Amino acid sequence: MQRKIKWLVLLVWMLVIFLFSAQTGEQSSESSGLVEQLLSLFPFIPHQLFGIELQLIIRKGAHFTEYLILYVLIFNVIIDYLSFRRVLFYALLGVFLYACTDELHQAFVPGRACAFTDVLIDTSGGALAMVLIAMINQLQIITKRLKEI
Repeated sequence: MQRKIKWLVLLVWMLVIFLFSAQTGEQSSESSGLVEQLLSLFPFIPHQLFGIELQLIIRKGAHFTEYLILYVLIFNVIIDYLSFRRVLFYALLGVFLYACTDELHQAFVPGRACAFTDVLIDTSGGALAMVLIAMINQLQIITKRLKEI
């Protein structure tokens, strides 16, 4: 039963990403209006950071975060089937492949474009999740060994 729930959560998250990507360019821009509203509420927040529009940083940060979560969910599903090291790799491969299909999907959505830079941003989110999970695993191993001493 627990495996089915893991799969269900993963598939729902993939659907969420798909639905965000299915928004037209106009719909996607409207959601960016929330950033403008936020900036108007907090006028002390700079509209640019290192010469990059804050709105762009937030949008790309959302991509990064979506795929960080996707990595964790893929990892959570396939850890039941493979060794830890293989899961680290295959979950990242899954994130990369889904990011590629997501960008391809956007090429067919009015007002959207297919950008390999977004694939790299998405995959970077997965890579950070991979590094964090590997570090947590190593800390658990070290802690266990210290308790045995």
